[in-house]
Amino acid sequence: MTKRHEDVAALRITLQGVEIGVLTHYTGGKNILTFSPDYIAIPEYLKPTISLRQIITKSFVEKPIVSNQKIMPILSNLLPEGALREWMAKSLKTHPDNEFALMAYAGKNLTGGIIAIPISKGEIPPWALDSRQSTDPVQINVTAPENKFSLAGIQMKFSSKREDGRFLITDDTNGDSWIIKTPSTQHKNVPENEFTAMTLAKIAGIEIPEIKLIKLSDLDNLPDIKLPDEEFAYAIKRFDRKAKADGFQRLHTEDFAQILNLYPTQKYDKVNYEQMGLIIKDFSQKGLFDVQQFAKRLLINILLGNGDAHIKNWSMIYHDQQTPQLSPAYDILSTMVYIHNERDLALNMAKNKDWYAMSFEHFKSWAERIDVNWSAIKVHLDETMNIARTRWLEELNHLPMIEQHKSQLKEHWAKLHPDFRI
Repeated sequence: MTKRHEDVAALRITLQGVEIGVLTHYTGGKNILTFSPDYIAIPEYLKPTISLRQIITKSFVEKPIVSNQKIMPILSNLLPEGALREWMAKSLKTHPDNEFALMAYAGKNLTGGIIAIPISKGEIPPWALDSRQSTDPVQINVTAPENKFSLAGIQMKFSSKREDGRFLITDDTNGDSWIIKTPSTQHKNVPENEFTAMTLAKIAGIEIPEIKLIKLSDLDNLPDIKLPDEEFAYAIKRFDRKAKADGFQRLHTEDFAQILNLYPTQKYDKVNYEQMGLIIKDFSQKGLFDVQQFAKRLLINILLGNGDAHIKNWSMIYHDQQTPQLSPAYDILSTMVYIHNERDLALNMAKNKDWYAMSFEHFKSWAERIDVNWSAIKVHLDETMNIARTRWLEELNHLPMIEQHKSQLKEHWAKLHPDFRI
């Protein structure tokens, strides 16, 4: 029987300098991630971890991962969403759902330690083609223009590096690399909101990266995009880039959509905070400490009226290339000032989302469900509430959130359950 020909292009997937595998894309829409035999053969104590799922299931890397049209979640979640995806697709003259093309375009500056590099035709290794037996593959070159920017998220955000006090928008990251979030065309003064919320979180004991408000006039090489008449952008230092004497190191990170094998469109579905807490408890290098930090962040999201703490806004980081721990916090802001009558967390906790109904009893139930001693959680929640009640009102007066949003936040504090009222 004669097999039909099908064009195939490929990307080499590396992690901290180690070839992990090859992502092949067939013209019929099939995408296949095949792990390298050399990577599979690396002893477990030396093998860099690409996903927490291979810690849970050792055989995870032994079989190819197949998907249709979209690439698999472990890679798909590294691509941008929303406005930035539309902008990238337009520059590529491709459809926003053509994820292989987007990955080829953005593969040198992905979040974390993964790099995706096009493979020239004729150089795709045979083992990367073995799982597609129904067709006769014809190797072609990957068609993608020079890489520019890539960061997961739904608002316009860009990678940059700081030089002489200014921020250069570029894919050429270094040990002083930052994410720049420009003002929103839909909601006013989002940079000031996020800077204020993240600062209050830090005051209350949440680990965050360095953050700044920077004038748009201090950004170099900003793409020609339509922006509102606002002064500031929000900048957060990349915790997945670490300065070294001879340059910088990429630190591998993985958000919970990747860990749970879900696509970005499923970031509000199928998962609750108990499931996430269990994963952190069972697999984080820091165990109980990270569970306590996770609980404090859940409380902070209630206090700040943040309804967007979905699974992509929580990540694990691999400092030693093998063992995960909870990453610093990011993307914390007060969403309730933008969404009329919003009162829900992004996910269920103790079968509840309504932050005005939340009390210590919900956190106690959450702790019991993940089999963590309640007293080990309660002491940290008490500490967070003490700081919020004694410092936040005064600190808020000096933070850049606009007055309208400050008033809404204070009204929100007054409506919370007595356990959390400020």
